[in-house]
Amino acid sequence: MSPLARWCHRHRLAVVLVWLGLLLALGAGVGAAGSAFGDSSTSQNTDSAKATALLQQASNSAAGKSGRVVWQVDGGKVTEPAAERAMTGALGRIVHAPGVASVTSPYTPVGRAQVSKDGHTAYATVAFDPDVADAQIDHVKQLATAPEAKGLHIALNGQAFTVNPKPNPVADAMGIALAFVVLLFVFRAVWVAVLPIVTAIIGVGTSAIVVMLLSHVITLSDTTLTLGSLIGLGVGIDYALFIVNRHRANLQAGMGVAESIAKSLNTSGRAVVFAGLTVVVALLGMLTLNVGIINGMAIGAAVTVVLTVLAAITLLPALLGMLGARVLGRRERRRLAGGAAAFARGTGLWGRWAERVQARPKTLGLVALAVLAALAFPTLSLRLGAADDGNLPTTSTNRQAYDMIADGFGPGFNGPLVLAAQTPTAADKAAEAKLVTALKQVDGVASATAAPMKEGQTVGVISVVPTTSPQSAATSDLIGHLRDDVIPQAEQGTSMKVYVGGLTASNDDFASVLLGKLPVFVLVIAALGFLLLTVAFRSLLIPAVGAVLNILSIGVAFGAIVVVFQYGFGAGLLGLGAAGPIESFVPILVVGIMFGLSMDYQVFLVSRMREEWTHTGDSHRAVRVGQAETGKVIAVAATIMFCVFGSFVFGGMRVISEFGLSLAVAVALDALLIRMVVVPALMHLCGGANWWLPRRLDRALPRVSVEGPSDEPVRPPRTMRERETAGLAE
Repeated sequence: MSPLARWCHRHRLAVVLVWLGLLLALGAGVGAAGSAFGDSSTSQNTDSAKATALLQQASNSAAGKSGRVVWQVDGGKVTEPAAERAMTGALGRIVHAPGVASVTSPYTPVGRAQVSKDGHTAYATVAFDPDVADAQIDHVKQLATAPEAKGLHIALNGQAFTVNPKPNPVADAMGIALAFVVLLFVFRAVWVAVLPIVTAIIGVGTSAIVVMLLSHVITLSDTTLTLGSLIGLGVGIDYALFIVNRHRANLQAGMGVAESIAKSLNTSGRAVVFAGLTVVVALLGMLTLNVGIINGMAIGAAVTVVLTVLAAITLLPALLGMLGARVLGRRERRRLAGGAAAFARGTGLWGRWAERVQARPKTLGLVALAVLAALAFPTLSLRLGAADDGNLPTTSTNRQAYDMIADGFGPGFNGPLVLAAQTPTAADKAAEAKLVTALKQVDGVASATAAPMKEGQTVGVISVVPTTSPQSAATSDLIGHLRDDVIPQAEQGTSMKVYVGGLTASNDDFASVLLGKLPVFVLVIAALGFLLLTVAFRSLLIPAVGAVLNILSIGVAFGAIVVVFQYGFGAGLLGLGAAGPIESFVPILVVGIMFGLSMDYQVFLVSRMREEWTHTGDSHRAVRVGQAETGKVIAVAATIMFCVFGSFVFGGMRVISEFGLSLAVAVALDALLIRMVVVPALMHLCGGANWWLPRRLDRALPRVSVEGPSDEPVRPPRTMRERETAGLAE
């Protein structure tokens, strides 16, 4: 890494101009080509997927998107002349709009049931062609909301009319501002506060443009940009901070600027590359799940991490070279000018805390583990699913339509189940009719109706409206009851096959698939972390402890979102909507991201410990010095990540809020309790066994120097006194 650092220092102006030119060139490319974000479909072999495929094969309009136009009248009824005239005209224009397959109006005999019993609410169902364009749906929205009449309120909901909240740019700005304040407060130097932020912003900005261009090649969700910004800002600022902090320490010790930059990149820079690699590997490991939306998010986030690491090891050295000694505060520069180059390291608050952990490892370790276990306990009740429109702000048209439907018809009308019945014979069609009658008698079913079948049609469509909301656990239980009990009984003795589909069932199936894969994925990630740390630190105990503690930090992340989003504690105060299930793909992404972030802190902490161990052979001293010298920067880095991630809680998107809260809480506790208490406490208790590795395994494993070329094997202690110092004596 030293040659790269020296080259970037010598050509610092060219490096900065290359990064700026790359940013402008990619920006011009996006300006010309735009982006092509879209939803990724899953290829899971689920009941709902079979229902959708069957409907599409039959070219049934139910296979396309559909939506509802909902209206209410204040102090009157929707059947009054003014309201009926206004809405009938609008629906008449909608039925002839491009992309519309059919419209079912409540003012026709077929749609008479679409008027609530009290007469205050009505809705019309708009079914679109399977290949409908977004512009055509937008045109229908304009037609639907155009009517005006006294006391008439119109809102839209349903799959076709879903309006996803847009990311709030204020969240990014707030996180960056808080990070700047933290850095300025701790280091008392403006450039120390500015450099990590500038480096991270350029890295994230470049990666965002790359992801937008990449959306033309692979299917990426529009959430990918916000998620990439969330991760990139956090790790980008932290990675740059670790290098800047090492550079400052070198300058304070009397090194020249060029020498210090080379030394910093050859030590902390190596750790940054290794830490970034672990994050990328964890993110790309999600591709093994073969879930479309997760694949896109993982690739986008991995691209962001790669570019932030590149910015940290190329752009940052160039900027450090331009600033020279100004990376230190004025007081520090005056001390250096006066010849006071020796600065005490490992002293102060974190030095005293490291000594306290060494003195009482059992007590402090057990207390920290108890706190972490208590915070992770709610994970046991984790329920995956999909939040419905009832979790949106009351100003949203989807939320308004949801409330109107729930008031007039019941919450289940917001998430009907669509049953696809394969009925090739007349006997099967008779069995379908009997199934509809049986469904009406099932507890939890508000209504069940079968769409009229045309002559020669062999696929029937049954709409089942639950009595509970789409996100309710009772609705999930109803889906299971229909599949396990009601439908098999109706199919018995016939060739009829019935599959439960619709958006609600699809979300439930998606959650079940991911929940089944989650434990295996966690174990795979833990095993991967064990392997990487074994190669890096030539130890078996440290990787084993790290793998277990990584799982614990992931549990803390899950516990936080379960309490706030699933239980609803504090959700109202934070403006996060009502309690509901956790979005299905959030835990999978949190596992990958938290694995990488936990590994970051483990790498920076233990690499400094190992560096000391290779020089002294004293395990207790190595743990104490490593903790003392990295404690401050890890605490600052965790605080910055907490600020950046926490700011996204208020971004207006429930999914991103879940990411922000889980990562903010987990990163803070991982750094302050796990890395600054549990890890050093356990290492003090284990002594020299921390660094034990069988000779055969040591020869078989590749050698990767995380902390630089100074990492040479220490002479093993031979005398009893040396063994006691290293912590190996019995």
